[in-house]
Amino acid sequence: MKLVRFETGGGGPRLGVVLGEGVVDLGAVGMVYPSMLSIIEGGAGALHEISRFVSTSAAGVALKDVRLLAPIERPGKYLAIGMNYQKHLEEAARLGVPAPKQQLWFNKQTSCISGPYDDIDPGVTEKLDYEVELGVVIGAPAKRVQEADARAHVFGYFVANDVSARDWQFHSPTFTVGKSFDTHGPIGPWIVTADEIPDPHALTLRCFVNGKLRQESDTGRMIFNIWQQIAYLSTAFMLESGDLIATGTPEGVGVGMRPPQFLAPGDVVRCEIEHIGAIENTVRLPSV
Repeated sequence: MKLVRFETGGGGPRLGVVLGEGVVDLGAVGMVYPSMLSIIEGGAGALHEISRFVSTSAAGVALKDVRLLAPIERPGKYLAIGMNYQKHLEEAARLGVPAPKQQLWFNKQTSCISGPYDDIDPGVTEKLDYEVELGVVIGAPAKRVQEADARAHVFGYFVANDVSARDWQFHSPTFTVGKSFDTHGPIGPWIVTADEIPDPHALTLRCFVNGKLRQESDTGRMIFNIWQQIAYLSTAFMLESGDLIATGTPEGVGVGMRPPQFLAPGDVVRCEIEHIGAIENTVRLPSV
């Protein structure tokens, strides 16, 4: 299933399931889940119940007539791994960034999260950059999970743009400030449940800027795969239902180009991942 949060004609955020070019409004068909997190916490039982209702329902509203929101309300954690594709690692090395000796993680503050088609506000950065990434939603809580068991803790997947303020990224060794400006976490367009993605390590991902291809790779080229990421993180702390993981970006980021090509107001960034979908965000003038 493709699970969405959306707005249409006022009334606040609603939950839905995408069917073709339409959306089944879960509230309109009697579903009582108050939030996307409540569905995630409900696990297989919740998905079975929703699937049963949706199978006998018609899409109540056209997809083109709704505003899609970030597919989950404010999660507890949004974690991202750095330099997790070999060619991106080499790209970073040319800029003098040392190769990490282990998985390199940083936080994106959850206040940065925005919708799949929302504008990007540069803020004060003068070096605004893009990074297409496969996003993972944690389902069942994970603590000290073995790699072989990690798949059971994934609820679903989404497209992420790890928007980066490169001139702020190295203000601290954690990267967090330069990765967490407001609006610098567009995600979506929906959560595709894990049962629809048999192999998350066999997906093509691309990023376009103003229609020109900047990044293209496949998720099988990760240095540390998703199961290794979950095992590593859950060794240190509990991954809770609804936590988000951004699994790394391939080569082709703006800072790595010669000369560097950063984003400017008016630029349109499209990130897409095979079998999941696409998000598209326009860079606006900085807010005052």
